[in-house]
Amino acid sequence: MKEHIEDRLNKLEGLNTIELIVKKLNVKKSTAIKKIHELKKMGYVETSGGGKQPRLYRVSITRMQKIGNPGLYDVINKNSPIKLVKPYEHRVIGKNISIEEAIVLAVKSENFRLILASLALFNKVKTWSKLYELAKKENVRRKTGALYELTREIMRARRMNDKTQKLLLNAKHEKKDIIAGMHSEDFKDIEKKWNVHIPFNYNDLRRYKE
Repeated sequence: MKEHIEDRLNKLEGLNTIELIVKKLNVKKSTAIKKIHELKKMGYVETSGGGKQPRLYRVSITRMQKIGNPGLYDVINKNSPIKLVKPYEHRVIGKNISIEEAIVLAVKSENFRLILASLALFNKVKTWSKLYELAKKENVRRKTGALYELTREIMRARRMNDKTQKLLLNAKHEKKDIIAGMHSEDFKDIEKKWNVHIPFNYNDLRRYKE
């Protein structure tokens, strides 16, 4: 049994789709699903994607022991309908990443898909003052405010209090680009109000309407 598992791990080590697993193991799809789930239960497999994105299986020849608490990608995937494929395993030691912190970290990243997926988190903000303080610390106040207002255009989201919105809007000495070189053709009113460049068009946000 041990040799059989090791042989399977050697064949599948790395990142796989279920179709690739079928090819590598030379088995039917139903058998491939069963075998990869057996390895997952043993701690050799980590999955990502799903929904509209392809399900990916990362196979390691050593057991994966996760240390610490869920990272940024985990928090966003748990709270957003748009799922992200993790480019690396991000874990946090000694604390949990809050919704507010996840939003600010996503904005700071200047990563198109990461920011897009994080928009759904605005509906789960518990403390607007905390969001403001984190955005202030990372110097992304107007960007955060503009993305919140954009979110309200495409989905239901909790209403931000006027005090926080004013503080975000009045921030000075911040860069205009949320993502360098990307400007919206559809949200000029939000861009003008917040003095930032929105990187998304209506077509980019259609995923939230599906």
